[in-house]
Amino acid sequence: MKSNDMSDLLHGSIWRKVLIFALPLALTSVLQQLFSAADVAVLGTFVGKNSMAAVGSNAPVVGLMINLFVGISVGANVMMSRYTGANDADGVSRTAHTSVVLALISGITIAVIGNIIANPIVNLLGVPVDIAPLAIRYLRIYFCGMPFIMLYNFQSAIFRSQGDTRTPLICLAISGLVNVALNLFFVIVVGMDVEGVAIATVIADVLSSSLLFYFLKKHSGAVQISLNKLRVDKKITGNILRIGIPSGMQGMVFSISNLLIQSAINSLGTDAMAGTTAAFNIEIMAYFISNAFGQAAVTFVGQNHGASNYRRCKDVVKQTLG
Repeated sequence: MKSNDMSDLLHGSIWRKVLIFALPLALTSVLQQLFSAADVAVLGTFVGKNSMAAVGSNAPVVGLMINLFVGISVGANVMMSRYTGANDADGVSRTAHTSVVLALISGITIAVIGNIIANPIVNLLGVPVDIAPLAIRYLRIYFCGMPFIMLYNFQSAIFRSQGDTRTPLICLAISGLVNVALNLFFVIVVGMDVEGVAIATVIADVLSSSLLFYFLKKHSGAVQISLNKLRVDKKITGNILRIGIPSGMQGMVFSISNLLIQSAINSLGTDAMAGTTAAFNIEIMAYFISNAFGQAAVTFVGQNHGASNYRRCKDVVKQTLG
């Protein structure tokens, strides 16, 4: 294997490969947020501040539920990276297939729980009465797309474990453009409100996760997905959860603080909620850029740990921290 091949994170310049890995990953997260900002911009421009505020009030709720399960995808990334570093093709394959099934289980779980608690959560957050129905409507539709959001995240983790951050970026860019086009269509042409951008988001999530699944099915390596191999491996699942749940809990703590802040903002009225929604879409991008290097550290250390190259693990941590 050539040292300049991004699927080989065991050799060559750490810093150069970290940059090649992290920059597309950071751009993926930034694009994701830009497309989310497009939802808010379309509503703010063509519908009104109430709809804009309704969507913004849901962000911490969605983040709270997603972070737990996205943390589990970090566990999948670590296990995939370890097996890749150890040159264990069977372990890589079993982890990839288990990850896809876990993604669907996680997404369906969030969709069901989210629809059950949507109404009481909006009330608990103190969302003003005039926009509460809009917030609930958006939240219920958004949660219906959770199986596809989770599938995208877990499949992205599979690609990242192989050093590939470009394929998820390309798939997201395509689905994001579709999302923006559908936002404009549903809101301007059809005349829909928050449900229009929510439906557009779900369709875009279906597209991005389907594209990644297609590329995994066509993949020539150990991560190739076959429908007849989709099953949960108990041992691998245990290892994924052992690593992923603490990561997810960490993300949830961050989201809980955002929930408390959002609740306080909601008490200030619709104008404050709309303004905060617009500002948050810009502010969060700084976090995404730094987080990309954390994801790079996870993947690089995972592969090198699997290859028992502990000295390089320490070098990766030092350079990604830098």
